[in-house]
Amino acid sequence: MTEIPHSRPPRERPRKRRRPWLRTVLGIGLLAFAFLLGIAFAQTLDERPERGDLVTDVRTLTPLEQQPPARTVTVTVTRP
Repeated sequence: MTEIPHSRPPRERPRKRRRPWLRTVLGIGLLAFAFLLGIAFAQTLDERPERGDLVTDVRTLTPLEQQPPARTVTVTVTRP
């Protein structure tokens, strides 16, 4: 068997355009987002209430009335 030569050359893939500015803009955007998130977190920590004096609450609990236990019946069954 002989191979038939191709009449046209194989197609080359078109090169993808690289957009370096897009990566730069996305990187700057992510850094800005992380920075703003850090600021928000720091403000949250600063605005939480401070601990006050220790307060102890004492109260007496009264027990509830207890009902007497239910009557127990034992049944023995024998088979003749």
